[in-house]
Amino acid sequence: MPIRTRFTTWRPLATAVVAVLMAAFMSPVAAHAAPQTTRESTPVYSYADAIREAVWVDTGLDGDGDGKTDRVAADIVRPREPAQQGRKIPVIMDASPYYSCCGRGNESQKKTYDANGDVVQMPLFYDNYFVPRGYAFVGVDLAGTNRSDGCVDVGGRSDIQSAKAVVDWLNGRAKAYTTRTGNTRAEASWSNGRTGMIGKSWDGTIANGVAATGVKGLRTIVPISAISSWYDYYFAKGAPLYDSGPDWLSDYVDSPDARAKCAAVQQKIVDGAPRTGDWTPFWTARDYVKDASKVRASVFLVHGMQDLNVRTKHFGQWWNALAKNGVERKIWLSQTGHVDPFDYRRGAWVDTLHRWFDHELLGYDNGIDRQPMADIERHPDQWVTSKVWPPNGTATTTLRPATGARAGVGALGLVKHRGTETFTDDPQLSETDWAAKIDTSTPEKAGFVTRPLTHDLRLAGSSKVTITATPTTPTAHLSAVLVDLGPDTIRDYADGAEGITTLTDRSCWGESTSGDSACFKNTRAKTAAVDSTVFSRGWADLGNHASDRKGVPLTPGKAYTITLDLAASDHVVPAGHRLALIVAGTDKDLIDPPADRPTLTLDLSRTSASVPLVGGAAAFAKATSGTASTAPAAAAPQGVSGPKGTHRVP
Repeated sequence: MPIRTRFTTWRPLATAVVAVLMAAFMSPVAAHAAPQTTRESTPVYSYADAIREAVWVDTGLDGDGDGKTDRVAADIVRPREPAQQGRKIPVIMDASPYYSCCGRGNESQKKTYDANGDVVQMPLFYDNYFVPRGYAFVGVDLAGTNRSDGCVDVGGRSDIQSAKAVVDWLNGRAKAYTTRTGNTRAEASWSNGRTGMIGKSWDGTIANGVAATGVKGLRTIVPISAISSWYDYYFAKGAPLYDSGPDWLSDYVDSPDARAKCAAVQQKIVDGAPRTGDWTPFWTARDYVKDASKVRASVFLVHGMQDLNVRTKHFGQWWNALAKNGVERKIWLSQTGHVDPFDYRRGAWVDTLHRWFDHELLGYDNGIDRQPMADIERHPDQWVTSKVWPPNGTATTTLRPATGARAGVGALGLVKHRGTETFTDDPQLSETDWAAKIDTSTPEKAGFVTRPLTHDLRLAGSSKVTITATPTTPTAHLSAVLVDLGPDTIRDYADGAEGITTLTDRSCWGESTSGDSACFKNTRAKTAAVDSTVFSRGWADLGNHASDRKGVPLTPGKAYTITLDLAASDHVVPAGHRLALIVAGTDKDLIDPPADRPTLTLDLSRTSASVPLVGGAAAFAKATSGTASTAPAAAAPQGVSGPKGTHRVP
């Protein structure tokens, strides 16, 4: 593939070239600190003396309709010495809508500026750590935010062009100016064009979107808890995940100037994203998965497996599309919710990110590309690796439900069974409530459980659940969840901090100035002792049975078949535990309820779960055979507290 060719031919040459250039152009001290055999950039440049400047890059768009093309602000921190030596350097870039409205990181840092308008505090540690190591850091204000022109369009052309234009400028293909309104040009003569994008949530989403344009010069992206398709942030096959749309989000981050100018854009967002859950051209323009074939950059993907904000379907479908197109990639999966790895695995994260950027942007042959592809948090602060992900030997295995001795308390196995189960949607109950009563006949769910396992069973990847159901009303929503039934200690992802506790002491990562500290509050894992763990989820509007993209009213009494996409995960159900599939209606605080309160009858012969098992069906048969040694089952298996109904922001 073209990407692999770049990795295998350019890097050995680049390693030698970089080493020669470093020896030739660095000061004697710097050259001594980074000899030709170096495989790691070292902090040989002064952060205190770094150049801090701002440019405004012309996006070529006029989103705010003022008759002038929009300019986006790019704040730059770069080492002074390479420029004095005439040596060009690579760029690490974070493009964000949050630099002024809301802040970045666990401490909600915002940009601050001096009297000349140059950045003093750049949020997060990237500039403190990487600028002394020979990188420039660029923080871009998305169009319509902070000091940029234009309007926020929530993942659309304006958002993506905001960052792509800066990559183009760094590679000599776009214009920039020294002020927001002036005509004095700014050139990126100090940049060698090689750019890496990084960011969490919306910031990481922009990295995904820019990579999906195929822009030249973008060498790598590091999307953390990032969206891959905006439709899937707001809907799951027609079922609304939130009680608001992207228009609320754009208003949340708009600058005062944008709010005054962008009413027309806001209305286009409202019109383009109807609350019906139907797919529209608005969503097509914000679907990056469809353009995975254009990605030139390598991808280091990071996601919390219990992220209920940017849910893990996003990383699963993006990862699969990248793999299909031969993109070089690496992945970290934690037990947290929507949390940055700097706040749950700090030392290892900084070291790994450092080596990744050295490899991708400096061309150092440091071996990171030969290390295991995946790091997975199996227990709080306990990590395992996989050479590839999903692991070799993973096979989609069809599990089938069967009725039991009591209504709604059935079995789960490999053999198809006939029979029905019936439940009534109760919007006041969540997946946690269902799991707590898995062994009890209750009216709001149907549960299907294996016998206690005799061997560990690992699920790695994305699952699907196909359901045939007959509703009693014209509207109905469905949920399906996979549950590990058994005692464990996990990160408390349902807590407000989503699996971490922030401490008062600090650790330092890079160099500081009086206006920009490299020292950040430490954290530790916040854990919960549980008897059940929901580890994969999916939802749908049954009205979307015939099409993922358009819903229709249901005919009461008629059977419909629909397939729910469950969130990607990597989870081991240990020996002695049980694996459960629960099918129900509204999952409180994770999807909105339908207009009616339906009762649904499942046809079990036409209902099944397709799950990615390491070892496939043989592993399942082995794990469910024999007699397991188990601890006494909890009378009511308790999980973490139920999902919170807070207004989530990506």
